[in-house]
Amino acid sequence: MSLGVVTPFWLDRPDREAVDIAVAADRAGFDTLWIGEMATFDAFALATAVGLATERIRLKVGPLAVGVRGPVAVALGAYSVAQLTGRPVELALGASSPAIVSGWHDRPFPHAASRMREFVRALRPALAGDRVEFAGEHVRTRGFRLRGPLEAVPVTIAAYGPAMTRVAAEEADEIVLNLVTPEHVTAVRDVVAEHASRIGRPPPGIAVWIPAAVDPGQATRRQLAAQLAVYLAPPGYGEMFTALGYGSLVTRARAGTSRAALADDVPLDLVASVGAVGSIEAVVERIDEYHRAGADHVGIVPATAQDPAGAALLEALAQARR
Repeated sequence: MSLGVVTPFWLDRPDREAVDIAVAADRAGFDTLWIGEMATFDAFALATAVGLATERIRLKVGPLAVGVRGPVAVALGAYSVAQLTGRPVELALGASSPAIVSGWHDRPFPHAASRMREFVRALRPALAGDRVEFAGEHVRTRGFRLRGPLEAVPVTIAAYGPAMTRVAAEEADEIVLNLVTPEHVTAVRDVVAEHASRIGRPPPGIAVWIPAAVDPGQATRRQLAAQLAVYLAPPGYGEMFTALGYGSLVTRARAGTSRAALADDVPLDLVASVGAVGSIEAVVERIDEYHRAGADHVGIVPATAQDPAGAALLEALAQARR
């Protein structure tokens, strides 16, 4: 039962705070740092900067949208980080959303689960240093070979929805869930175990990302609400929030209501249902609740509006768990 840190991309904070969070997590002794990608840094560039600024924390890059980069680009990115930092690199992959894949990058979003399966099967030999020859329906690459192999690179898949969960159960080393309840973790773990059993492989581990804040003040509450508002509309997230009783917010988000307007109406109870907020004791207990629900790893997304770089939260968590 491990505990890691996620570099968040709070929309109201300086971009370079991501590196400060990484340094704070490393100093506090966390074992894993997740390095995603949104509208600031290229994930591999940020991972390189983080690797050079920290001493020991493991670098897990992603989830990266499989509809945006190809397997060769991901293999090159991982190799670059490993070579430039001298640090092992792990990878996480996801479908992302139509708004990002099709809207931002002008790439096709349909058939995300099938694309993911082919992507992982093409990526693994590329990471191993083999010459890649792969011709799928959605992913094709021919003749590429890295200068040298990377040591076993675990591949995590972000799973939302039945199709992607099945692919993750059958292809991934780990599954990551974002903004979910403990009950959802248990349900996914059972489904994953069933799918994996059918093909005779051990089920992959389950990781979960949860936003966290100790005794959040008004600015922190606003930060948490504004970020959660981003996830109200995308497929999968919206359905889960609807099941939690917040369907009206999802409907408004999908109708085009602005993030700022939605954030005004996101209650702290909604944040708390998919995160860990309150006293340090309550935050620790909530993390343990996710572990008891079946999460092998919990990634903390630290709120920073009133706690720069999340340093106080991360140190308090580290002390509480020693």
